[in-house]
Amino acid sequence: MESRKSEVKSEDLKLGRHTTKGEDVKRLPILIAFVGFVSGFALAQTPASQNQVTVLKPARVFDGARMQEGWAVVVRGSRIEAAGPAATVAAAAGAMVVDLPGATIMPGMIEMHSHVLRHAYNEAPWNDQVLKEAEALRVARAVNHLKATLDSGFTTIRDLGTEGAGYADVGLKQAVAQGIIPGPRMIVTGRAIVATGTYAPKGFSPAWAVPQGAEEADGDSLVRVVRDQAGKGADWIKVYGDYRAGPNGETVPTFSLEEMQLIVKTASSLNRPVVVHASTPEGMRRAALAGARTIEHGDGGDANVFKLLASQGVAFCPTLAAGDATSQYAGWKKGADPEPARIRQKRETFKLALAAGVTMCAGSDVGVFPHGDSARELELMVAYGMTPLAALASVTSVNASLLGLDKQIGRVASGLAADLIAVDGNPAADISATRKVTLVMKNGTVVRK
Repeated sequence: MESRKSEVKSEDLKLGRHTTKGEDVKRLPILIAFVGFVSGFALAQTPASQNQVTVLKPARVFDGARMQEGWAVVVRGSRIEAAGPAATVAAAAGAMVVDLPGATIMPGMIEMHSHVLRHAYNEAPWNDQVLKEAEALRVARAVNHLKATLDSGFTTIRDLGTEGAGYADVGLKQAVAQGIIPGPRMIVTGRAIVATGTYAPKGFSPAWAVPQGAEEADGDSLVRVVRDQAGKGADWIKVYGDYRAGPNGETVPTFSLEEMQLIVKTASSLNRPVVVHASTPEGMRRAALAGARTIEHGDGGDANVFKLLASQGVAFCPTLAAGDATSQYAGWKKGADPEPARIRQKRETFKLALAAGVTMCAGSDVGVFPHGDSARELELMVAYGMTPLAALASVTSVNASLLGLDKQIGRVASGLAADLIAVDGNPAADISATRKVTLVMKNGTVVRK
């Protein structure tokens, strides 16, 4: 593939101030060199100028639902002006035309379960990151994580907890929005909520008050904590509905149904959706009945609880890539050794969710493994039984709808934000093409160097 690429000359981009719904971006002058299937042109985009028009001509376009052969996409300023068959798409005179032979244009991908303030567990275990790494160090790492995420074609992330780093995610979100650092648009949850005594780090003398990876609350205090987190900048409320808190370290539900309902009721009054970490059938059941928007992990989910999720309209984020990574860190030689029991169980629960018709969101729990590698979740979703087209919809239009952003992102359609990526090949035929990103455009600006 590299032999087909040619270096494109670059030019200084004078970027002014541009405002879109939910994001206010102030960009400084930067130099962008775009390397891809483009021969001998400088691709400069100035979002503040709504007169700048770019026509993208790939082999095909995934519009968020279907693969469309022979389409072209017209971008004016920060928005998609038109998308359709190349012969029928009209553009203004003087528009910059970008030919992308063999490539697929698709919406910028959306990572629904990220932890930008963590790094791969084979570099440092979770306990060490929470207890030994200074918050400033973790933020510095996160700046690199955000750039790697954006460069890999993920233009939006839902970050699900800072794991001991307070509200650093809120500051990172602001830094991205103000153009101080490059990164995807961020939906953040802050500290997350856990029942008292149930979370981690653990294993210390009861004499010590050990800093926790999330915020403890119970009963009526949940109202105050939900409101406080929302007031400090949480876009969603993250809750640990079960955890390894049983007498023998087994995973058990940690909040009663009434407590879960109180959390959701309080969050809903503040227009904050609730996302619940849950892996037991009972933890998942309580979260679904309480009105959670999405449930994460679901390792022990059974057919009945997945039917409940489907009937309640609760989406499922299986985070397949996290267990796949930690199993390999523990010594599993994938492709050579038999699958560990945990992997077999994940495969089966994923199939149960598919069979039940649960809405599936694509979220990998990246941070367990290196940032910039979120596409491995899509590969596993397909390997475990989802069609490539369904996986592509999950990581674009489905995730956008779950975030309440479907009128802004997630599809290639007129009027939406020009969050677009180009990948080498056809991901509907080979989902691994989502790794071969050759162009990243966020709000009409090319951000992939």
